[in-house]
Amino acid sequence: MRFLIPLFLAAITSTATRSILAHPTQSDNQNQRRATTCNGHAELCDKSYGNVTFLGTHNSYAVGGEVADNQGWNVTRQLNDGIRLLQVQTHLLNQQINLCHSSCSLQSSGPLSTYLSTLSTWLLANPTEIVTLLITNPDTISPSTFGADFVSAGLDSLAYTPASTAISRDEWPTLGAMIDQGKRLVVFMDYNADFGAVPYIIDEFSNVFEDAYDTTSQDFPCTVNRTSGSPETTLMLTNHYLDYTTTIFGIQVFLSDKSKLTTTNSATGYGSIGQGVTNCVDQWKRNPNFVLVDWYDSNGNTPFDLVASLNGVASPSNTVTTSQFTSGNSTSSSSASGTGTKAASSGTAKATGTATSSSGNVSSSSLSAAPASLRIPAFGTLALTLLGTALGVACVAV
Repeated sequence: MRFLIPLFLAAITSTATRSILAHPTQSDNQNQRRATTCNGHAELCDKSYGNVTFLGTHNSYAVGGEVADNQGWNVTRQLNDGIRLLQVQTHLLNQQINLCHSSCSLQSSGPLSTYLSTLSTWLLANPTEIVTLLITNPDTISPSTFGADFVSAGLDSLAYTPASTAISRDEWPTLGAMIDQGKRLVVFMDYNADFGAVPYIIDEFSNVFEDAYDTTSQDFPCTVNRTSGSPETTLMLTNHYLDYTTTIFGIQVFLSDKSKLTTTNSATGYGSIGQGVTNCVDQWKRNPNFVLVDWYDSNGNTPFDLVASLNGVASPSNTVTTSQFTSGNSTSSSSASGTGTKAASSGTAKATGTATSSSGNVSSSSLSAAPASLRIPAFGTLALTLLGTALGVACVAV
């Protein structure tokens, strides 16, 4: 019997040990070895995702020198340079989700699946980095259709799933915890997200508020433009890119204002990122979580240095160089991801009027459907040829 007791106790101990390893307590998690570098800095590992500022690229896929483009380097280069928010606009073309600026009949940067594959490759090669993907969905494509592309790219297993449809800014985990758990991609969608169907595609406006987009004023006041939550408790995105307007066939069009680009992407002065961020801090008493820009490389490291200072970390050591498309030395197009094919580009026209209420905020009811701001493709040789057809296509570019 005395021989059986030790064996019995050993079996109990072994079972208990396996149970502890399978179901670690909160204390165990805190004592486990954590990520030591998060998005390039040890100091960020203990910071909540909701307390970090990320620099992002508006229409990250629209790369080239034509009138509808917004970036000079492809998405891999953007990520290598330090961009951590990628915004894309999606449209349904031949039963496939494509990345298009306003209309796929006039400008297309290829299928979303190719873009996601590129993103997946980069994330797997950079295991201590967290990236946010913001999807605009003006065609209100089903989240399940998006989900198939995420699964195909292997990103469903990397995507963070919140506990509920909407969580407050203070409820987000730390970057270190997200990296430890292997959940290094945060996905937001502006319209038609469905937590029950695809829980890792998060409803943007329940969790993030945006200020105005397509602004032609250099004031960048950081006032609420779109939300269905409370600006005091949600994440904050500031659209810091400047447009100019012109008129074609009586239609007002908004295009990227490259004439003021070096001012818009500078650290100080009227119309600068620094001024826009200061306006956000003055109004909301905190830094914005996302700063979305056009032609991010126009001022070299300046936007990255500014964001580093907001996060309380050292400036990045890599050097950001300006592309030929950003500097205006070329008008030919390039692939959005380095693997896709780009169709003829065009600018975009928006009918006057917005989807805002009298207070300037979009109501939650208006957010349940496609945006009311009508955008009509225009410009470019092909665009002018197809203008009659294009006028019948309502789509949104943000």
